[in-house]
Amino acid sequence: MAEKKPAPAEDQLQLALERTLAAYERTLLAWIRTAAALITLGFALYQFFEHLDQQDPNRVRNQLLTARTFGVLMIVVGIVALALATLQYRRVMKRLDAWLPQAPFSFALLLAALISLLGILALLEAVFRHL
Repeated sequence: MAEKKPAPAEDQLQLALERTLAAYERTLLAWIRTAAALITLGFALYQFFEHLDQQDPNRVRNQLLTARTFGVLMIVVGIVALALATLQYRRVMKRLDAWLPQAPFSFALLLAALISLLGILALLEAVFRHL
């Protein structure tokens, strides 16, 4: 049985960089899932209480923090979390570019942009619906 030769140091460095890149992609995807869940739940809460208000306009409401406001806040938190995660990802990728100049196109970054756009649209719908 032939003994496996160790990879040259350059190959080991390349593989380590690719593993690091994959780890950051997975981390960004986890943030995307979290942000999408926050945005979705916030918009669903907003729509639910909008529907309740249409059914019973005289319903008693909490004046300090309405459920509608809470839904809008959840949408905002989702958008901000995704923006911060994307900024962190871009900062790290700029550092890795020096070591890995031929990094593949990031579909996670494209997905983050699309989810951000959907979150902003949901926020605009929730905020400007009554104006």
